[in-house]
Amino acid sequence: MKKIEAVIKPFKLEDVKDALAEIGITGMTVSEVKGYGRQKGHSELYRGAEYVVDFLPKIKMEMVVDEAMVDQVVNTVVEAARTGKIGDGKIFISDINQIIRIRTGETDSDAI
Repeated sequence: MKKIEAVIKPFKLEDVKDALAEIGITGMTVSEVKGYGRQKGHSELYRGAEYVVDFLPKIKMEMVVDEAMVDQVVNTVVEAARTGKIGDGKIFISDINQIIRIRTGETDSDAI
């Protein structure tokens, strides 16, 4: 099993969620986060004064899938989240050793 974390632009959330639902991914955790990468934020002008916005709003999506689904999920997220502009985001993939569903005690793939 793998945990896929995708950091995307906020306005792409519905597109990515709908695309993942089409391939059978229905469970995920979504958080509003702030951060920056190579773009290092941006400058804004407010009432004649310029100031730097270091941390940009992003959405972090987390889902755990069977290894067989990883490539399909990653490709789906990339296609749905891509704008072609800087700051489109990143995807991180990690190993998951064990999952336990608290309510039933089911483990691993049964608990997804």
